[in-house]
Amino acid sequence: MSALFRFFSLWPLGLLHALGAALGWLSFLLSPLYRRRFLANAARAGYGFAQVRAAVAHAGRMTAELPRLWLGAAPRLEWEGEACLEAAYAAGRGVVFLTPHMGCFEVCAQAVGARYAAQHGALTVLYRPARQPWLAELMAGARRRPGLETAPTTLAGVRQMLKALRAGRAVGLLPDQVPPEGLGLWAPFFGQPAYTMTLGARLALQTGAAVLLVWGERLPWGRGFRLHFSELRQPLAEPLEAAVQQINQEMERLIRECPQQYLWGYARYKQPRKEG
Repeated sequence: MSALFRFFSLWPLGLLHALGAALGWLSFLLSPLYRRRFLANAARAGYGFAQVRAAVAHAGRMTAELPRLWLGAAPRLEWEGEACLEAAYAAGRGVVFLTPHMGCFEVCAQAVGARYAAQHGALTVLYRPARQPWLAELMAGARRRPGLETAPTTLAGVRQMLKALRAGRAVGLLPDQVPPEGLGLWAPFFGQPAYTMTLGARLALQTGAAVLLVWGERLPWGRGFRLHFSELRQPLAEPLEAAVQQINQEMERLIRECPQQYLWGYARYKQPRKEG
């Protein structure tokens, strides 16, 4: 499988996206469970299928572009809202980047690390290792690059992220990822309770770090990606429960900017798994 990844890493991004779009539709048509979840999640947010049907293909593109992002030549990038990013770094209190399951979140971390690590230190991103040994090894190697560090979803990983923030560096995570039992709170997400990660809020509240939202828009015809950076509409609330709900609302706002690139098939409302 690693050899197959290396083979696809040589393909043009547009060709990978075309292949991914076909795979996305194939998965949607052949998996009743995935299709029902996709439609139900979109309906909770008030969208009919016609409004989000493009997200079917984008889900496939997200997978197909990984060989290029991990092992191939860097894609073309556009930056939007970079001024708030530079201001957050300049404040020196660290930066917490929050990214929903939307567009290409992999390229966001790579781009920030490549551009800002020399001046502000490496970006530390939270990740959950893949269950398949070959994929876990491939992911670890691909993300072990200059300007980018990884932190596992463990207590040691949390300490690593706190240390980075206290040194004025940046961390990144996906706050709409369902955490293990005991590591989240139930909070509304598109009007329905969803078990929600508290880590992003806790990191920011404990360190005083700036909180920025970022997502990577997938441009048509393989033209690359546009990175969107923005601040929270209001300073992060306290206590923790209010901060978690606020982050969910900010994720909703980002998703409504481009629902066609959100991962509606993600099991956002599942029960948290038990660790150990």
